[in-house]
Amino acid sequence: MSTNGKKVTLLLIFIGVSIFLFFTFPRTKTGHNVAEGVYAPLLEIRDGTTGLKLTLSDLKDKVVFVNFWASWCPPCREEMPSIESLAKEMLGNEKFQMVTILYKDSYQDGAAYMKQNGYTFPVYSDNAGTAARHFGVTGVPETYVIDKKGTLRKRVIGPADWYSQDAKSFLNALLNE
Repeated sequence: MSTNGKKVTLLLIFIGVSIFLFFTFPRTKTGHNVAEGVYAPLLEIRDGTTGLKLTLSDLKDKVVFVNFWASWCPPCREEMPSIESLAKEMLGNEKFQMVTILYKDSYQDGAAYMKQNGYTFPVYSDNAGTAARHFGVTGVPETYVIDKKGTLRKRVIGPADWYSQDAKSFLNALLNE
C-alpha cells in the first residue's frame, strides 16, 4: 500500500473512532460528556412545595444521589421501596443528600403517588426539563451518584435495588472518602 493509501486509511479510522466516541457518551446542553469520572452537569431544580431553588453548588462536600422518575413509570415504581429504605437509613447524615426529580410528570401527580405509598424522600420538579437535558436523561428511572468533589461516580439506567448491600457499600465508601 502506498504512503498516501496508509494516510487515508488512518484518517478514516480516526474519523470512525471519533464518531463512535461522540455518539457513545450522551452530551449535555453545554457539550460536556455525562459519564462516570467526569464532573457532574449543572443542576438547578425547585422544591415543588416551597418553590425554593436547589443547585449542585448548594450540595458541595456531600454525596448526592440524583434519581429521575415519574409516577406513571412502572420501573420507577419498582425501585421506589428501595429508595425509601435508603432515604430512611441516610436520614440525618449531613454528608448525604437525596434528590429525586420528577421527569415529564406534574408535581401534583408525583406528590399524590408519594402520599398514597407513604414515601417520605424529597421530590423536586424540573418543569422545563433543564436538569434532565443537562444530565442527558434518556428515560426513567435514571440515577446518578455524585461524590463530594462533584464528580459523577455512577450512572444507572433503569431500576435498581438501592438498599442492597452492594449499593449501600458503594455509597458508604463515597461517604468515607
